[in-house]
Amino acid sequence: MSAAPLTIPLITNDATVLGLLSLILGFVFYSSNSEHPFWQKFYKYVPALLMCYLLPSLLNTFGIVSAEVSKIDDVAKYYLLPACLVLLTLSIDIKAIGALGNKAIIMFFTGTIGVVIGGPIALLTTAAIWPELLGVTGPDAVWRGMAALAGSWIGGGANMLAMKEIYGADGKIFTIMVTVDIVIANLWMACLLYFAANHQRIDAKSGADTSGINKLIDRVEAFERDHARCPELKDFIFILTIAFGAAGFAHLAADFLVPYFQMNFPELKKFSLHSKLFWIIVLVTTVGLILSFTKVRRLEAVGASKVGSSFLYILVATIGLHMDVTQIVEAPKYIVIGLIWMAVHVALLFIVGRMIRAPIFYLAVGSKANIGGAASAPVIASAFHPSLAPVGVLLAVLGYALGTYMAWICGQLLRIIGS
Repeated sequence: MSAAPLTIPLITNDATVLGLLSLILGFVFYSSNSEHPFWQKFYKYVPALLMCYLLPSLLNTFGIVSAEVSKIDDVAKYYLLPACLVLLTLSIDIKAIGALGNKAIIMFFTGTIGVVIGGPIALLTTAAIWPELLGVTGPDAVWRGMAALAGSWIGGGANMLAMKEIYGADGKIFTIMVTVDIVIANLWMACLLYFAANHQRIDAKSGADTSGINKLIDRVEAFERDHARCPELKDFIFILTIAFGAAGFAHLAADFLVPYFQMNFPELKKFSLHSKLFWIIVLVTTVGLILSFTKVRRLEAVGASKVGSSFLYILVATIGLHMDVTQIVEAPKYIVIGLIWMAVHVALLFIVGRMIRAPIFYLAVGSKANIGGAASAPVIASAFHPSLAPVGVLLAVLGYALGTYMAWICGQLLRIIGS
């Protein structure tokens, strides 16, 4: 696939980019905690976390910074995200997670089914306006590109590339679908961040049963209260030691595991076992859960999850750099396909969620474990509460495992309709 030439942004120095993102985060936190009536009214309707996501997108939209040129995104994904996950899982209560019940799994599978059936529905609906979308059998067929997009929306980037090869999508249609993925998935991400900031009001209105989630959060907060003390410099050093020490261990182990599985178990690529990020996410989460049974858990009392959350906000800002609102008008019919597809996914989640009285948290994490995978599902989970991050990771891993199979089924349905 021939890559399109990159547009050089105004700022290419990553140290400056990080400084800009830090200034944005500082502005949002300062203004959101201001006593000024304007800011109090503004943040009543616009969540602070959503602003941490949207403001960086303006840097990308206006060509000031480019996520494709900058390496800040890789730093956040491969260094800060693993460190963040360790710190957010230190105080987790495994028994309490088990007590959450099966609603999270139900919502995850509902999200998967929504993607599988949403693609064919979107193609049929859009073809009523643009009939030329159907009847194409070559590598530039829209349905082939949509099959690749299905891989991204049930698992992640590795699954997307796998579906591209399986269904033979050419570079042009694949690139278009990558654009659709970025635009639609990021718009939905913004919606989920809004839900997270207003989840109590949404759940109260829908009558959802949040008792299991509340018990988990209460147990974590009770532990923090019972052991809270004024943090010292050594405490922050210990927190960073655990965070980056675990991240370093995960990288080291992944450097051995990835080539081992590539060489000895090539067929397991479909489960993302050839992905370094997959192993890093799984390993740091495992380390965090193991440490939650030890005295290291006491670091939560001196702010371990708060340090982790600060890493999380940097990650949210870097994710925002991928959003370019002008892309919406560049390929309208394909964006329409993506919007209808996502609408089916979301509608099904809301219908099933209402039927089983699932809290909005399960809808958000069940969706993002499909659409975003391990890099963003814990971000959404943590937006509700830091102690809920492992739920997002566990569901995202499930998405990795099912992604290839369910995307293949979606591709077959698209082939029947589109060719």
